[in-house]
Parts: sequence; C-alpha cells; structure tokens
Amino acid sequence: MDELLQDFITETRETLAAISGEIVAWEADPADRARLDAIFRFVHTVKGSCGFLDLPRLARLSHMAEDVLAAVRSGERRPDTPMVDAVLAIIDRIGQIVEGIDVGATFDDTGDDLLIAALDARGPLPAPLPAPLSAPVSAPVSAPGPGRSPGPIGSAGPPRAVNRSVRLSVDLLDRMMSGMSDMVLARNELARKLRDDADPRLEAALERLSASVVEMRETVTRTRMQPIDALFSPLPRMVRDTAASLGKTVSLEIDGADVELDREMVEVMRDPLVHLIRNAIDHGLESADERRRSGKPEAGRLSISARQAGNQIIIDIADDGRGIDTGRLVAKLAAQPGQDAAALRALPEAARLELVFHPGLSSKDEATAISGRGVGMDVVRANVEQVGGRIELGNAPGRGLTVSIHVPLTLSIIPAVIVGIGGQRFALPRQSIREIVTTASEATRIQRLGDADIATVRDRRMPLVDLGAALGIGRAARSMIVILELRDGSYALGVDAVFDTEELVVKPATPAVMSAGIYAGQTLPDSGLPMLLL
Repeated sequence: MDELLQDFITETRETLAAISGEIVAWEADPADRARLDAIFRFVHTVKGSCGFLDLPRLARLSHMAEDVLAAVRSGERRPDTPMVDAVLAIIDRIGQIVEGIDVGATFDDTGDDLLIAALDARGPLPAPLPAPLSAPVSAPVSAPGPGRSPGPIGSAGPPRAVNRSVRLSVDLLDRMMSGMSDMVLARNELARKLRDDADPRLEAALERLSASVVEMRETVTRTRMQPIDALFSPLPRMVRDTAASLGKTVSLEIDGADVELDREMVEVMRDPLVHLIRNAIDHGLESADERRRSGKPEAGRLSISARQAGNQIIIDIADDGRGIDTGRLVAKLAAQPGQDAAALRALPEAARLELVFHPGLSSKDEATAISGRGVGMDVVRANVEQVGGRIELGNAPGRGLTVSIHVPLTLSIIPAVIVGIGGQRFALPRQSIREIVTTASEATRIQRLGDADIATVRDRRMPLVDLGAALGIGRAARSMIVILELRDGSYALGVDAVFDTEELVVKPATPAVMSAGIYAGQTLPDSGLPMLLL
C-alpha cells in the first residue's frame, strides 16, 4: 500500500503543477470544453484513487468539486469568478493535504466546510490552511531517518526521508528498449556474417556478447513489467467499504494477481477498474431482499481475474447480479433531446448493450458518490481504446454481467514466427502457434464446406482462414498452414510461406492501425523493414 500511496502522491503533485493554470485559462474562456474536461478528469481521478487508498477527506473535497464541475458540464451552472476561486481553493487544499500525507503530518479540517460552502457561493473562502498537527493520523509513506521528524509545511518544504527509487518517463524507457532492439539486430547480423568463420576466438567473443545482450534485454524488459497485484491488492478493502455504504454484502474472488503487465498499462487500468467494480456493486448486485426473492444467496459474488491469452492480457470483472436492462437504457436515451426514439427501439440487442458506453447515459436515476453521473463507462472505454485495447460485455439478464478488458502488448520482446503473404511479411506470436504444416503433405487436406474452407490435419478438422483474404491483399497460395491454439479452440491460417523465428521488440502502432482489432503492434526485424504483429 505504501508504494501505491507514493505513486498517488507523486502523480497528484505533478498534475497539480499544471491544473491551476488550466482552471485560470478556462475561466477566461468558459466555452473551452477540452480544458473543462481535463479539470473534471483530474478531480474525478483523485476521487477514484481515494477509494483505493482510504483517504475520506480528499475524497469529500474532490467529490464536491466534481459536483460543481459536472453542473457546469451539463449546462446547469455557468462559471463565475467566485466559483472558480472556490475550485482553485479546493485544488490548493488537495495539494497541501497531499504534501502533509507525504511527510506523515495532518491538518485541522475545520476549513473544509467553508471551502465546500464557497463552491455553492454560500460563504467566503476560508483563511489559509493552518499549520499541521504534530501527530500524524495516517502512516507516513516512509519512516523518517534518525533525528528527523515530520514538520510543518513551510516555504522551504519539510525534510523528506530518502526514497531509493527513480521515477522515469515512459519515453525514456521506450528509448532504452529501442536501443536494446538495435543491439539485438546488430548481434544477429554479426552472427550471420561470422557463420562461415570457424575461428573459435571469434565464436567465444560472440557467445559472451550474446549472453550480455540477453541479460541486458531481460533487465530492460523487467523495468517496464509489474505484477498486476499492484492493481488487485487494494480491491478487498474498496469492495468491502463500497458494499457497506450501500448496505450490501459482497463476496470477492481474485485470481491471476501474479500476471505481469506493462507498467504503463497498470497506470492506465487503475481508474477503469475502479469504475467497473463500483458499477458492479452499485448497479449490478441486488440488495439482500431482492436476491432472496430471486432465489439467489444474500451475498453477491464479484470475481476479478487476469490471464494472458496469446499476445494479450485479459482482465475479467464478473458479478452474479441483475445484468444490464437494455430496454431501460433505450428508454433513458430516447428521453434525451435530439434522439430518434423509434430508431433506438429498433436496435438489435448487441447495439442496445453498447449504449452503456454512451456519454452522459446512466441506468441510475440519481447521482451518488459511487455512480450515476454517466461519466464512467465512456471514460473506461476511452482509456482502454487509447492503448489499442477493447472491452467486451457478456450480459445475462437476471444472472449477471461479465466485462472483459483485452489489453494488447505495448512494449515487449517476444519470440515470433515470420510469415509471408502477397509479397508482404507479418509476425505471429510463437506462443500461440501449435504447429506449422505444408499443404503438400499427405496428412493435410483442404476442403470446401458451404462458403467456408476446412483444413484436415491428421484427421483433425478445423476452420481455415486465408490470411491474404482476411487482410484484403489477395488470396494466399496457402502452401503452408499455421495452426493456432487459442483459449476457445484452434484454427488454421493459410499463408504463402514461413520464413524464420526471431525475437522481436513490439511497440504500439498508430491508433488507426490498432483499432482494426487484428494487430498487436509493430516491430522491426533483422531486415530493417517495419513489420506488423498479428
């Protein structure tokens, strides 16, 4: 928890440096919706993080600021100078409290009510924050060194214990990984040129170089990887507190906490996970009385799991609640101005289910501190799609909802098989490949069944997908078949040729490419020509 709290303090401190200027710029141009959205997301994220870290005072302040900004976003209130002053004061107070938490000090909270009243223009702003109390009420992030104690926050700043860690930008890690990619390519090229040279001294030097490159590659890769337990460990407390505030009992099951995920993805997934879990408890799981009437156990069940499937990490959030009432979503959206009610009612069930991601739409009639503002699910999908992921909903009305988040590889070195189609080359993750066979073999047979092709390999039948046709670059000669083993079954992939296996550095492709749903990223093989990973 100390590591999570330190991350929260560091990120909040960095964001505060820019957010006050954004508020002032927004006051000068209230029509700037992008700035308003950025300010709203900041206070919304602070509130969500407080749910993880049990910081009720920060949660209360950020929640009240969020209320006011939400009213401005919906057009119910116009920004004026007193309101902006109050929001700025709230931002300042959040920053001062965060600094106090960092050194294990706390402040008298008597001014919080005045700040909240000022948000509603019911009173003047309070005096500056008083000096911190000497005794901390929350555990400090790191214990003070000998002869040092938490002190008041002054102009010079309090002394801080030494933190033996370095915070690096993702861009710097990307450059480190790119450098390792170049080293791997250079090593491979050197090995090819020395294949015909039998000098044992050169071979020994090359082996030492290869060992060093492998060790450095693994070290650099680990700098970006983090167990997903960093996301999962705070969940039991958050689920317990959320359920208690709603008068519900929830049984939580967590699986796959040892799965490793890119650090950037851990940060991206934190806020969406909070939204989805709170929605499951508030929207999905019924009260004890309602569950008894439905023949269910009084305690609701919430399951959160993570697993690696091929070149993706999949996080499932499943509950045994009421599921999504798509008819209610249609009715609420149809009631909004400018909507075609007849067209909405004619939507198929899958399209109705997608309405849950519509901005400003919520199945709740009243907004609470947990949900109901209609800003959750659209933010969740935007954050996931920003990194090339996707969300799938498995809805069973009356029995529950499963939300599956598929996160692609963002930056990693993986073993891959290079295949050719129509004069182009693509990479396939080697861990997804069970077997590669040639169509000239007597054990392989291709048949047409209706409008689909079927491949039979040693009496095992499976669907055959033509890679060239799937990518729109012409049908493949299908001289080779790659058999892919997936979680839900197997299928055969017809290609022109299979060239080689290589260890490749995978990076995100452009959003337009990633949104196609069939690419996991781009890579640079030994040839030096960019190549897409399927």
